[in-house]
Amino acid sequence: MRGFVTFLGQLMHHPSALVGLIITATLAIVALAAPLIAPHDPIRQNLGMALRPPSPAHPLGTDEFGRDIASRILYGAAISLEVGALVVLLSGTIGVLLGLLAGFYERWVDQVISRSIEVLLAFPGLLLTIAAVTVLGPSLLNALLAVAFANIPRYARITRGAVLAQKRRDYVDAARAIGARDQRLMFVHILPNVAAPVVVVASLGVASAILTTSSLSFLGLGAQPPDPEWGAMLATGRTYMRRAWWLTLFPGLAIMVTVLAINLFGDGLRDILDPKGQRGSNI
Repeated sequence: MRGFVTFLGQLMHHPSALVGLIITATLAIVALAAPLIAPHDPIRQNLGMALRPPSPAHPLGTDEFGRDIASRILYGAAISLEVGALVVLLSGTIGVLLGLLAGFYERWVDQVISRSIEVLLAFPGLLLTIAAVTVLGPSLLNALLAVAFANIPRYARITRGAVLAQKRRDYVDAARAIGARDQRLMFVHILPNVAAPVVVVASLGVASAILTTSSLSFLGLGAQPPDPEWGAMLATGRTYMRRAWWLTLFPGLAIMVTVLAINLFGDGLRDILDPKGQRGSNI
């Protein structure tokens, strides 16, 4: 409890992280409350109201099918944040487990895992996700799985390096001396002490996952019509950019604000959880 209070105090003295957290929390609340606050059904068509500019009835205008842009953006927030969280959960869980095994056992286990990770890192991340979605087929679920798969090496490498440093500490030797098994050493003693860098990467990974998934949807490989996903909305809007600027402006702003807010919070979290790095930056 004392550690949490200390963390909140440090967060209050980090303006950019606090702003990022407030915006992110607001977006999460809006996403959860979308069915209650959205003025219209996000997928209901009304061709008589197609491509109408912003007005009191439709604050952000309508799309080519007469669907309310504001409602679609509100529902799209839920999709984007859910995708970001699930990508981090999947890739982080698998990557941390692989990093723990590689760093703790070393030798052939480390060789197999490290070489496999290096093979994945040899491919550009976006190219790897595009290839995976092409094989699996275009859909939001497949895009989520592809992005998660491409992000596994990041967590594995960070965890492996931290485990290699921690496994030689005195507290690990003491635990082993009193009979602690490998599983207990890894998950009870070592994992909590390597969590800080993983948490920082995870916080920044949410923003990266949202951006990558939106890019795949923009290319037609992610969310499919009529899902109100921001990247897919941008892809539709580019066709009507000269006639209906609001189709691209508002989804683009939604992506920008969300990614910026999460990155601000992630950068602040890195400063708070990495005091050595923070002191070094102030010299």
